[in-house]
Amino acid sequence: MTHLSVNLNKVALLRNARGGRHPGPGARPNVETAAEAVLDAGAIGVTLHPRPDRRHALPEDAHALAALLAHRGGGELNLEGNPFSASGEDYPGFQALLLDVGPAQATLVPDAPGQLTSDHGWDLAREAARLGPVVRRLKERGCRVSLFVDPEPDAVRRAADLGADRVELYTGPYAWAHAAGDASHEIDRHRAAADAAREAGLDLNAGHDLDLANLPSYLLALPTVDEVSIGQALIADALHMGLTKAVGAYLSAIRREDS
Repeated sequence: MTHLSVNLNKVALLRNARGGRHPGPGARPNVETAAEAVLDAGAIGVTLHPRPDRRHALPEDAHALAALLAHRGGGELNLEGNPFSASGEDYPGFQALLLDVGPAQATLVPDAPGQLTSDHGWDLAREAARLGPVVRRLKERGCRVSLFVDPEPDAVRRAADLGADRVELYTGPYAWAHAAGDASHEIDRHRAAADAAREAGLDLNAGHDLDLANLPSYLLALPTVDEVSIGQALIADALHMGLTKAVGAYLSAIRREDS
């Protein structure tokens, strides 16, 4: 069964439009209210990607959602970002934030400072030496660790060697190929990576540019995906459907894998 985690960055981005880098407590929309709505609608959890420039999700949001989920007694918080991002004004550094908040899942991505969005996975042949201690530290903190990788079997095997619990396959090129009318090559790449994950004993996440059009065929081809993280498309659909109905639509798309 594939689970849905909803990325709330775009909710935070809209909120910040009126409050800049330091939105006040009355700024709308409210990220915590959105989190409750998606969880009530059936999502397994919520995702945030706080960046140093504070353009959308904030470290304060991570703390607020951790407290909310603890109060609810259910739902997972997934925080994603680059563990090597430097601390700065009103930003503690992502690794420090993870160790402070202790989310259920820490998804480590190789974003550069100021990068618009995640667009590639880790080069684990180069980064293994400095990622290994981070993975160990986060697991000692009680976090499930997922590494964001391109759909390449070698990258998946290297993630397992580092002690990661999961990998998240970068699905951007799949989504673009699907929109162009032929995603067969990308599906083959992702199947090979999924096979490598299974053989290595890793659980499997996927995310980036997944939407109602391309999600069913992706999960039909890769039924071993444990979790998809979706934000941009779901929040865009929520502008027309409403947030609760949008989550329901994505859950229905996920369940088509079983039909």
